[in-house]
Amino acid sequence: MNSDLIIVTGGTGQLGSQIVERLKARVAAGRVGVSVRDPQAAGIPGARLGDFTRPETLKEAFAGAGQVLIVSTSTTGEAALTQHRAAIDAARDAGVGRILYTSHQGAGPDSRFAPMPDHAATEAYLAASGTPWTALRNGFYASTLAHLLGRAAQTGELVAPADGPVSWTAHADLAEAAAAILAGGGFDGPTAPLTAPEAVDLAGVAAIVGELTGREVRRVVADDQEWVDGLIAHGVPQEQATMLLGMFEASRRGEFATTGPLLEELIGRPATPVREYLKTLLG
Repeated sequence: MNSDLIIVTGGTGQLGSQIVERLKARVAAGRVGVSVRDPQAAGIPGARLGDFTRPETLKEAFAGAGQVLIVSTSTTGEAALTQHRAAIDAARDAGVGRILYTSHQGAGPDSRFAPMPDHAATEAYLAASGTPWTALRNGFYASTLAHLLGRAAQTGELVAPADGPVSWTAHADLAEAAAAILAGGGFDGPTAPLTAPEAVDLAGVAAIVGELTGREVRRVVADDQEWVDGLIAHGVPQEQATMLLGMFEASRRGEFATTGPLLEELIGRPATPVREYLKTLLG
């Protein structure tokens, strides 16, 4: 298929909406379409119904597209894989020329962080689909820092399990890179890591927060199980608390420490440094 139409799934989400915006700055707006679970609620003219949990909606959502970008679901495990496979199958059956997928720099079958094996399995399914494909190996979302910091700027303590360096990367930069790849092509299979140029651990984050606020913020390393128990005591389901601990276990193994120049090459400017992100976050 030689269609110029590009469909982006999850067009109202934090990443998908920014990809659509940046893509329209690079190609004619008529070439950009979105698929969403609820077109009426989305408020986007021409939005297509495309629900990963309702596979029968997907082939029509992708009809006529030359490229489809599948933005990964927020679920994990078999539920995530079922949804990703349904989207890939529908894109293939619709005759899409290339399937793109928002993966992660830490994608790997043996990762301790639950989404990473899901990404690896989805990439393997893409590779076996028979359709040209690209996996965007996105850096770790910097937005996670808002949850990890909590009230550290007020209490003076950043309390979390032992961790490792993470290449905190802004959604806006990743959206610009995705738009550049959709508009320009040139990538088969997994990309190189799409990351900010520096990996920073939570001790470094605490130091930056202290500098920005003028108040010392100590990095306090919590015992793994005590931290999980604390989350559960505050109403976090045990399964989710255990998954979150896996993020720290994976970072300790260096799974999110890799950095590379590709993101900055694609967006044509320096990536947002973690200090700048934290400055914005702290207001």
